[in-house]
Amino acid sequence: MRCRIAAQNDLCGDLREDERFEIRIGISLGEVIVEGEDRYGDEVNVAARLQELAEPGGICISSKVANEVRKRLDIGLQWLGEKRLKNISEPIGAYYVDVDQLTDRPAQLGISNTTCKPSIAVLPFTSIGFDEDYFSDGLVDDIITALSKNSSLFVVAKNSSFTYKGQVIDIRKVARELGVRYVLEGSIRKANDRLRITGQLVSGVSATHIWADKFEGGLEDIFDLQDRLTDSIVGAIIPSVQRAEIERARLKRPESLDAYDFYLRALPHAFANTPTDTDQAILHLAEAVRLDPDYAVAHAYSAWCYEQRFLRGGYHTADRERALFHANVALNQVHDDPQALSIAGFVYSTITHDNDTAMRALERALEFNSNSAIANNFAAMVAMFCEHFDRAVEYAHRAIQLSPFDPLNYHAHLALSWVCFFRAEYKEAIYWSETALRSNAGFTILHATLIASQVNAGHLQSALASARRLLDIAPTWTIGGFAQMRVVRPELMDQFSSALRQSGLPE
Repeated sequence: MRCRIAAQNDLCGDLREDERFEIRIGISLGEVIVEGEDRYGDEVNVAARLQELAEPGGICISSKVANEVRKRLDIGLQWLGEKRLKNISEPIGAYYVDVDQLTDRPAQLGISNTTCKPSIAVLPFTSIGFDEDYFSDGLVDDIITALSKNSSLFVVAKNSSFTYKGQVIDIRKVARELGVRYVLEGSIRKANDRLRITGQLVSGVSATHIWADKFEGGLEDIFDLQDRLTDSIVGAIIPSVQRAEIERARLKRPESLDAYDFYLRALPHAFANTPTDTDQAILHLAEAVRLDPDYAVAHAYSAWCYEQRFLRGGYHTADRERALFHANVALNQVHDDPQALSIAGFVYSTITHDNDTAMRALERALEFNSNSAIANNFAAMVAMFCEHFDRAVEYAHRAIQLSPFDPLNYHAHLALSWVCFFRAEYKEAIYWSETALRSNAGFTILHATLIASQVNAGHLQSALASARRLLDIAPTWTIGGFAQMRVVRPELMDQFSSALRQSGLPE
């Protein structure tokens, strides 16, 4: 390792660009077969494939090498994940090496190796058409602040990311130097009284785009525009990072999974909110909590999954008790995690009908981060349960505005459909129910809401067809089971039950 770092520094160090001789180096560790001048074997092949992952002038090593050299040398190591290499049967753990740093002390891992949180750096945006950079710098500052309020992210401070201002950058090099998995970059262009802002979220490992979009607005009120653009960009980034993290965990080998990986694997199943998916999510979350008993957000999602199973799986006491156990753990362990607080608060509302405790948890979550889409989603539901319909509508639209593609937005849509139903605005209730079903077609409560709205709107034939679809999805579904949720006053649940009976659904 000392030899290869010295070689790279000599070949590429302080030389002019036209004098550099940039090569890629891969290092693995294991048996090598020697026959005359030939060297071959599995580890030779691994080393050859690892060098293909390195940049020109860079070094990529296997996890076996990393485990040995980190005991003796202080070098920066950036985890690349488990890689499937050509003609190699098993995935190989791979690391980048920081060739600028070498001392005879134990190695220190980069940021992304010492925390399970996804890490992100927001680089200065390129500014075009401005005399000064005050607007672009202010926008980036706001984005960093807003992202930092999300407890599930590790966000590099502005002072670090702004050292790259005005430089031509290599995303992977920046990611390694800052120790992050994701980099957000962008540009701001002004033409007359209009602004166009483009943003790209890039993987720091592969340099591939995870998300890209553009936003436009007028300059009438520049600070209001800055706030709206910040909300739009942050609302798009967070679910994009979450999707990328879920995919990263899905590709890891089972024996290498940690608590965070199990939590990530559970999320798509928890979001789906169907009996089969709920059971799968509970298994993953149980492993996460076993590995890390103090993992508050894993407890919160466990509470929600047991709540799902209780309300749509027969109202078994054991499921209710497990839901409340995990909700209590989450509420007692965290005071500043909007995700854990809002999920645990929502479970309290649906399981115990203690809406005061639920709203206190949700309001606390929104105090810490008013831009939390999940907190606004669940606040919309609980406010609707409390018959605070105007507040419910406000929370729901805020959630949709913050994160238009959020997988949990069907809660906001559901809250809006129930508010419209109780206000006898049945056409609007149909619209929001259908919108929600496009996000989660397997959620039976949405089907029941659509059917009741169609009946009361006078669309009986549509209601009969919708009822058949519901029973195709859930053959054992009954009106009595739906009404037993009792999340709103009995008189309001009776409105649903009366309408549902007209569609021929079983009692």
